[in-house]
Amino acid sequence: MGIRNVLIEGDETLRKKSREVTEITPRMLTLLDDMAETMYANDGVGLAAPQVGVLRRAIVIDIREETSGLIKLFNPVITEKKGSQKVEEACLSVPGMSARLERPFEVTVEGLNPEGEKVQYKAYGFLAQAFCHEIDHLDGILYVDHPHEIIEPEEKEGED
Repeated sequence: MGIRNVLIEGDETLRKKSREVTEITPRMLTLLDDMAETMYANDGVGLAAPQVGVLRRAIVIDIREETSGLIKLFNPVITEKKGSQKVEEACLSVPGMSARLERPFEVTVEGLNPEGEKVQYKAYGFLAQAFCHEIDHLDGILYVDHPHEIIEPEEKEGED
């Protein structure tokens, strides 16, 4: 396992569509482990394979709640969206910036776990937001591509 470099906005890899994972190999499992380690090392809550330079449909998420824990998925797809929520978002690939935007309040996500089994998650609130954010990365979309309102640094300083 190892910590990988996170690509920064402007790197063309972040704008490309990722390919489906057709076979779960030891190399793909190492990718997930490295992504999780990289996410934790950078104090993130999610990471998509393109952010570490790999154009494969793989994500890791850990919003640090007991109910969800570390989620590792290949080929995640949002099959249902409900409601909406105004959220604050940031991204390891867009350092030093955060913005407010709208995301679904509830999503249903299907994908393959590391064992190759089909799994489904019903996610609400912050976890739904994280799924949307990471799955966007797989299609070359960054959160700043959505209609958003920049949060100025002085605005954040007053928050505690």
